[in-house]
Amino acid sequence: MSRVGKSPIALPSGVEVHVTDGRVTVKGPQGTLEREIPGDITLRQEDSTLLVERPDDERRNRALHGLTRSLVANMVTGVTAGYSKDLEIVGVGYRCTPKGPEQIELALGFSHPVIVNAPEGISFEVPVPTRITVKGIDKEKVGQVAADIRKIRKPEPYKGKGVRYAGEVVQRKAGKAAK
Repeated sequence: MSRVGKSPIALPSGVEVHVTDGRVTVKGPQGTLEREIPGDITLRQEDSTLLVERPDDERRNRALHGLTRSLVANMVTGVTAGYSKDLEIVGVGYRCTPKGPEQIELALGFSHPVIVNAPEGISFEVPVPTRITVKGIDKEKVGQVAADIRKIRKPEPYKGKGVRYAGEVVQRKAGKAAK
């Protein structure tokens, strides 16, 4: 039995879960998330907990058991607390300016500014010109948007310039050896 899959998901007050035709809908104070349940995995609600069950010990069902439990638990956390990912910008002249909660403009050493639009359900905060916070209720979407922003100018190994996750350590290389 999957150790992740067999642990129950606690449902906080104010969170409603509906399971119909292989789809799970989680509604909470932050919003609503919907996802398809893969394969023969079933969800059962008891009081204020949610149990994820698999029909047999077939390899595919064992693999999907823990995955489904994690995805549904992330949905419950998202609609109650939400998710955020912090990015740091390192480099002389590199900065970010907000253009409303749905758009940011990045100056990353290119000949032109790079404008990033937030997809639906995602918002940006720029507390300092060298820091970006990506917020939303869908963990997968928040992580993907942060990765897309980082991909615009990855941290390079010589001076460490670029966009990195907050707390990310960039391995530095030695430059040319002097004669």
